[in-house]
Amino acid sequence: MQVESTAIRDIDYDAERAKLLVRFASGERYVYVGVPGEVHRSFCEAESKGRFFQAEIRDRYPYNRLDS
Repeated sequence: MQVESTAIRDIDYDAERAKLLVRFASGERYVYVGVPGEVHRSFCEAESKGRFFQAEIRDRYPYNRLDS
């Protein structure tokens, strides 16, 4: 899902696997593992996606960088 943000371009979520996929404005893509659905919903609804990401996702969940 494309979002309005200067830092983040797309947010996708795999509910079955609790995986959050984030594409940043730079084009880099990352997958975050073990992210609850509630966190995904709050991320999508956040006024500032970048601020929410920094406070609630970054450094809280294991992640991998994906090839673009």
